[in-house]
Amino acid sequence: MAEFPPCIPGVTRLGWIGTGVMGHSMCGHLLAAGYSMTVYNRTPQKAESLLETGALWAASPLEVAQQSDVVFSIVGFPSDVREVILGEQGVLAGLKPGKIVVDMTTSEPSLAMEIAEIAANKGIGAIDAPVSGGDLGAKNATLSIMIGGGEDLVDAVVPCFQVMGSTIVRQGSSGAGQHAKMVNQTLVAAGMVGVCEALLYAYKAGLDLERVLESVGSGAAGSWSLTHLGPRIIGNQFDPGFFVEHFIKDIGIVLAESRKMGIALPGLALAGQLYQAVQAQGHAQKGTHALQLALASISGLDWLHRDHAV
Repeated sequence: MAEFPPCIPGVTRLGWIGTGVMGHSMCGHLLAAGYSMTVYNRTPQKAESLLETGALWAASPLEVAQQSDVVFSIVGFPSDVREVILGEQGVLAGLKPGKIVVDMTTSEPSLAMEIAEIAANKGIGAIDAPVSGGDLGAKNATLSIMIGGGEDLVDAVVPCFQVMGSTIVRQGSSGAGQHAKMVNQTLVAAGMVGVCEALLYAYKAGLDLERVLESVGSGAAGSWSLTHLGPRIIGNQFDPGFFVEHFIKDIGIVLAESRKMGIALPGLALAGQLYQAVQAQGHAQKGTHALQLALASISGLDWLHRDHAV
């Protein structure tokens, strides 16, 4: 069995695949902590500022792996995970035995287990470690990181996780991190419907939305989504902390897993339909709180151009 030494700045060579909304900040924190870094992204321009602060560029995930001891990936969809890790030019084609791959994409538990099995046969460690906290959590290094993988393997990477997040919990063996993230997404979906419907009601009732937020945010109805995304909704700021199209993917994964388990999640299914409406209205690249736009539209209200006095 391979031994996995702990990550140490200046010693452990890191690789990073995916420098989008989340990955860019997460990778930047590791660079700032003193780790050497080799990066790859499908759109090279999104990695330019990381290269300016010391990261090295690689032309493929395989090349990243060849220059790294631990490779992190955070991409969009399970198909992307499969390509960058299991593909001909993927991470596992370039990593040597005793090295580690950490996928931080929200993806399918079954794919995480498949990657772990293939990696183990090559003497490589594999961890699934999806995150919650959105773009703000990534920027502020306060992410919640949900981890699946062997205990000794996870322990080796914890020093890196501590640079990116404030809540780091090993949930169990391979796939457990992804299952925990599905729990998170189920809660987020239901909560976001509540936040958007409540603000729509408050607006049509003629209430001052900021004052309402001040009152309800500190009581039993308070939540992360209300506190952090409520003001964005009120201010018509729908830039993505997490893309609608990725959230639809996540809801689909949860519903597929729930069918395998033989359980019914009707609330989540409804949220999924509402988010399909958001996408159909052209908001797939906006943040999850853009649900407000679709719910308002159903009620005949153009939220972006609403009067601020009803």
